[in-house]
Order: sequence, then structure tokens, then C-alpha cells
Amino acid sequence: MTLPLISIRPEPGDSETLARGRAMGLLVERWPLAEVRSRPWQAPAANMFTGLLLGSANAVRHAGAQLTRYADLPVHAVGERTAQAARAAGLQVASTGDSTLQALVDALPPKRQNLLRLAGEVHRPLTLRQDTCVVTRVVYTVEHLPISEQLAERLVAGAAVLLHSGEAGRHFAAECDRLRLPRTAIALAAIAPRVAECAGDGWRLVSIADAPDDGALLQAAAGLLQRDA
Repeated sequence: MTLPLISIRPEPGDSETLARGRAMGLLVERWPLAEVRSRPWQAPAANMFTGLLLGSANAVRHAGAQLTRYADLPVHAVGERTAQAARAAGLQVASTGDSTLQALVDALPPKRQNLLRLAGEVHRPLTLRQDTCVVTRVVYTVEHLPISEQLAERLVAGAAVLLHSGEAGRHFAAECDRLRLPRTAIALAAIAPRVAECAGDGWRLVSIADAPDDGALLQAAAGLLQRDA
């Protein structure tokens, strides 16, 4: 019996994953365990900065009208999805990474950089070169949701779960432990090794995407389902 494939990411990413999975012939179930909400913030003057640093498309979606202040700044986006959101908001994308925000910052030209980072309430610290300064403003927060009784029943019967972030991995693992759901019944597909590490050990199977994007994650999940068949 093929395990059901479950997405727990918040909207609008959840719907994007379902549509992408459908195009790949995968039936993905939507069980979001988080909601993304805007946070009030004060936008510094644009002339203080040489660029805008974006680690998530959520930062673009939830920054609000103040984002237009930075329309003339070059944007450094962590990945293509974030870059697309920035362009749609009228921003100018100068560089796009293909892994982590740290790698993106490390790859910037060796010159003085004063960057404004728009981030979520939970964000990873960056290690900066001497020629780089980053000012961070929190523009959104992620509110985690409990596993419902209906989802718990699906998981106990056996399921494969998509993990798009380390925060999601930690929350999902904590919820499984709180409800005493057997990890041995649940397989995980993680978007990166760090995400799998955040979820901990003891799962039925774990598969890690070859690249940190939704398509690669779904490919990893498809391989996981074949291994478990």
C-alpha cells in the first residue's frame, strides 16, 4: 500500500505544492500546521542601504506598503521563488542564490555592503565579512498549529510528510511526541539535511531533496514512496 503524502506547510505554499505534485502525478494531501501573519515594523530610510536581503517569499508578501520604499535598491534573494515574489512586487533582483541565505551573503562581491534584511520572527543568524553590515527587520511571524485528531489518525496508519523548513520539522516532531504518535509509522521527505536534523531520529524512512526547492523535495518524496512500496 502506498503511503499518503502530506504537506504541512502554510498557504500559499501549500497550494503550490499540491499543484506541483499533481503535475508530477503525486496526490498530495493538504494538512497545514502553520499560519503566516504580518508583523508591524518600522521601515528605515532606503538611502541607508546598498541592497535588500530577502530569505523568504513571505518577507515580500507580508512587508506591506512600506516595501515600495526600496524599489530602487538591488535585491539579493535566497532562491528563485523569493526572487519571483520580489519581481512581482516591483523590486529589482540583482542576485539569486540556490541554497542558503548564508551562502548568498558569502557570494556577494567583496565591497562595502549595507544590507536591509526583511525576515520572519524566527530567523537564522548570519556570519558576516568585515565589509558587510546587515540590519534586520522582522515583518512576519509563523504561528504553529496543533495536529488535529483527523491528521493524527492518518499519521498513525502510516504516512509520508513533506518538511519545507527546520522550524516545521521541529514543530512536527514535537507534536508527534506530544500526542505519542509512533515515529516508526511516519516517513519524512526533507528539503535539506538541516531540516531532517531538526526533526530528529526514529522515523520510518527519511529522504532528503537533492536541491533546496519544492520540485526536488517532491522528487525525493516520490522516491521515498517507491522505497516503501
